[in-house]
Amino acid sequence: MDRDETLALFDRELRQGAQPDGPGSRVERIGGVIRTTGDAWNGIIWSDLDTSTADATIAAQLRYFAELGRPFEWKLYDYDRPADLADRLLAAGLTAEPPEALMVARVADLPDATVPDGIHLRPVTRPDDVALMATVHDQAFGTDSARLMASLTAQLADEPDRVFAVLAMAGDTPVSAARLELNPGTHFAGLWGGGTVEAWRGRGIYRSLIAYRAAIAAERGYEYLQVDASDDSRPILQRLGFHHLATTTPYTWHP
Repeated sequence: MDRDETLALFDRELRQGAQPDGPGSRVERIGGVIRTTGDAWNGIIWSDLDTSTADATIAAQLRYFAELGRPFEWKLYDYDRPADLADRLLAAGLTAEPPEALMVARVADLPDATVPDGIHLRPVTRPDDVALMATVHDQAFGTDSARLMASLTAQLADEPDRVFAVLAMAGDTPVSAARLELNPGTHFAGLWGGGTVEAWRGRGIYRSLIAYRAAIAAERGYEYLQVDASDDSRPILQRLGFHHLATTTPYTWHP
């Protein structure tokens, strides 16, 4: 994989060419930024700024989201400009969250993975399944998933060919969950929300969920899988053949 070439393709297709990520979502280019607003997520996904425009643009976005009364995230990549954009976001009152690694792999290069003994994988198709996903998400990440799961329920109902979710079940108990988001007209499918309940980690469940989603992406003709990886998942992804293309840091603001 050519890192610079693949990163340029990612930037062009998924950042500059961003699409709405679900019902009620809107993507718009305003001045030097591309922002998205919606029920599940609000933020800045791309910017083209310099030292003469950055501060005024940041202030304008703060006013916009303050008027909406919504929190938002400025998703900053380490190659974004100006070089001190992170400092400017902090000075404007945003908060830096833990950085994540942008990891990309060719679908065709990913290995198969067996499902661990005692586990079966189950596609998410009903509201009851989404509720089980919420249980896993809340236990695995320690955060409230209510808005995310409401958005997922709407996506499954309105855009079933763009999002696929899967549960890993130990008998009747959900122990891991993840979703695959497809981006029509691009080379990339995205891995999101992969989380395993702490007591079930280290058994290969996460790898089996990646293989499950990679198979779906391959069936639909996608060349790459993309994931924003935490420090916990990054080593696993590297062993599977994912490449670290950039680092992204969420800068968040709350009204």
